[in-house]
Amino acid sequence: MTEEEHYDLLTRTGPGTPCGALLRRYWQPAALSEELPPGGAPLAVKLLGEELVLFRDDDGRPGLLGLHCSHRGADLSYGRLENRGLRCIYHGWLYDIRGRCLDQPGEPGGGENRGAIRHPAYPCQERAGVIFTYMGPGEPPLLPNFDFVTAPEDHVFATKIFSECNYLQGNEGNIDLLHVSFLHYTEQDLRADNAVNRPGVHGSPEALSSRGSAPTMERIEAELVEVGLRVCKIRNLGSNQQYIRVGTLILPNLYAFPAGGLNWHVPIDDTHHWKYVISFDKDKPYDKEALRRNRDRLTPPPDYKPIMNRANRYLQDREFMKAKSYSGIGPTYFAAQDLCVTEGAGPIADRTQEHLMVSDAPVVTGRKLLAGAIRDIQEGRDPPGIVRDPGLNRFPTIVATSAVIPHTVHWKDHCRMLIADGRGWVGRPDLVQAIVGQSTP
Repeated sequence: MTEEEHYDLLTRTGPGTPCGALLRRYWQPAALSEELPPGGAPLAVKLLGEELVLFRDDDGRPGLLGLHCSHRGADLSYGRLENRGLRCIYHGWLYDIRGRCLDQPGEPGGGENRGAIRHPAYPCQERAGVIFTYMGPGEPPLLPNFDFVTAPEDHVFATKIFSECNYLQGNEGNIDLLHVSFLHYTEQDLRADNAVNRPGVHGSPEALSSRGSAPTMERIEAELVEVGLRVCKIRNLGSNQQYIRVGTLILPNLYAFPAGGLNWHVPIDDTHHWKYVISFDKDKPYDKEALRRNRDRLTPPPDYKPIMNRANRYLQDREFMKAKSYSGIGPTYFAAQDLCVTEGAGPIADRTQEHLMVSDAPVVTGRKLLAGAIRDIQEGRDPPGIVRDPGLNRFPTIVATSAVIPHTVHWKDHCRMLIADGRGWVGRPDLVQAIVGQSTP
């Protein structure tokens, strides 16, 4: 396999592709619950290169069907919601959430052979403000009991961001922890007043350091875990202390980040994807209206396209580069900073032109893990993270945290201590900033 063929293997996700087959073995977000209110119109969606329609039946259950009617190909998103199903407006064919044709009113007897029709349909589950679907073969695995799935509904907030690039570019940005010290470096990092939020940051309020927030002070390490890869950025603070920032790559397309959050990169097609951002706080409920108001200023529904985008060059202000924002892209919404670089690499980045360094080791390992999971599918095995036994549906080894720890404590030992205490992946009260504001350097 050539290098180009290897990267095609990881980035092509349509029907019949190896990576598409892998992603279809996992539950994937299909839409936010808020996009499909009770009694709301059917929603046309595109996932993994497939055109689909999402709707709620009379009982409020979500169903995901092929977009085009099995009769003459009409668009079912214009259909009527009635009789516990979705009825095509062309000739009245009625489908339930399983894709069974219940009625063909233009045919004798309502369609004597309607039972032979099996319209494309995928099972759905709704949790944490998200409608999930399973698009793979056979019996679906269990929906993973990630911490946000088991948290009370009012302790979880989910949103999404339209991204004009391949899903892998977005997900690899998550495990490239070194970029946070450059791309997301802002004056707020300089003004922070505690050791975790301002751990040895270089520069002054008048001038950000052009070499990043901690030049030559950081290194990146990682370790394999059963769900994927645990990644750590370590910053030497002197005085026998070190700052660590830890996240977990969860195969195949998720990343748990500090402050109780998850980035889930779901392909629309090979050159566009949704970045679902799901945040939770185990200790207290969110003010969801406040979160939505903040979100709607920056990535408003119904299309969830960021106000700061490629068409307006992400509203980059080069004067900001001096003392406000290393990237020159407004510090009020660091997700736009990420979009600038992931979309800027092209619809599908040409990875054959990369010059990878020591700090890129987690990215290389992540690609190997993804290729290995594809190989599992091809050889008839379940890939990592697939759970079928309810007794095993728990993920205590996911760690996402930031901390200042002594040099004498290894970051891996610190993670194991958090896991033992059940604090590997916890939320923080200031999650509004994690969703729409600043990031920790």
